[in-house]
Amino acid sequence: MKKEMLPVRLLLAGLLLTANANMVLAQASTADEPATSNPQLKLSPMKTLQNFEPAENEEYALGPGDEISLDFPGRPELSGKKVVGPDGRITLSLAGALNVADKNRNEVAKLVVEALSPYYKDLTVTINIEKYGSNRVVIIGSVQHPGVLYFDNTPTLLDVIARGGLLANAAGNGPSNGTAVRDGIPERCAIYRGNDQVVWVDLKQLLQSGNSMADLRLRRNDIVFVPAQQEIFVSVLGSVMHAGAIPLTPESTLASVLAQAGGLAEGAAANIQVIQPSTGKTVTIPFKSLLTLKGNNEVKLHAGDVVFVPQSGFFKSTYVIQRLSPIASMGAIAAVAP
Repeated sequence: MKKEMLPVRLLLAGLLLTANANMVLAQASTADEPATSNPQLKLSPMKTLQNFEPAENEEYALGPGDEISLDFPGRPELSGKKVVGPDGRITLSLAGALNVADKNRNEVAKLVVEALSPYYKDLTVTINIEKYGSNRVVIIGSVQHPGVLYFDNTPTLLDVIARGGLLANAAGNGPSNGTAVRDGIPERCAIYRGNDQVVWVDLKQLLQSGNSMADLRLRRNDIVFVPAQQEIFVSVLGSVMHAGAIPLTPESTLASVLAQAGGLAEGAAANIQVIQPSTGKTVTIPFKSLLTLKGNNEVKLHAGDVVFVPQSGFFKSTYVIQRLSPIASMGAIAAVAP
């Protein structure tokens, strides 16, 4: 496994180091020029990433599957190992079940001492983590090895992607047409946390600019989704004849992408939603107005937008992709990946 991961990690590290070197040279050659604004993320503001990333010194909180050892100085009969159960509890012979989920080692030690205080005086205990059974991250999408990954330390985005294995995609129709094989590094990826948090990371842009946020720290149970590399597209979902990915060109309009999706299906609602992950906004457009909207009055589509046509009777104006269940969101995106 480690041998398979090595080329991928070397590729990512090499790209990051090269970008750093280019940045130093550029700064040296433009020392006398007016300062320009730093490149901004297209899909996820830097502040959002910084707030999303756990603190570097954040203490590990126990979870189901973790194995801990309890060491009682002077009381070897109490010492031993415990595995946190699916309910987040461990069981002590005298005190019974204790809920240790989402507590760090010091908090668990205090809890254990308090639980045993009716039976022992001046008791101290040291808690050590023997196995990180709950420190896991899920990776899905366009990777070689999708699934659950376990870590003995703080997982990071590049660690997860490297272990998932990148897929080198070809841009073109074959060698005779001058096919260019892409390096497999995704332009962007999504990190889902819980049921209501998602952040899109412009991974390749961060690597090329030498930004350390490309390797941001993750939390237990985060889900990393890597879309397939492809040409610029929008996704058309919902009540249309042929849901899927529609190529986006400078001439594309909302009406044209709906037409390419086969038009509205029977039972489609009168309103169409354009969900823009790049801005976090959702625009609602009455379908009839598409017959009269022209030029600058028509909604402008961006790469990665989701055009959603709800069914009549089920339309909700508050439909926002960031608030969907992570599994539902990823299922919808994966369903349109070629």
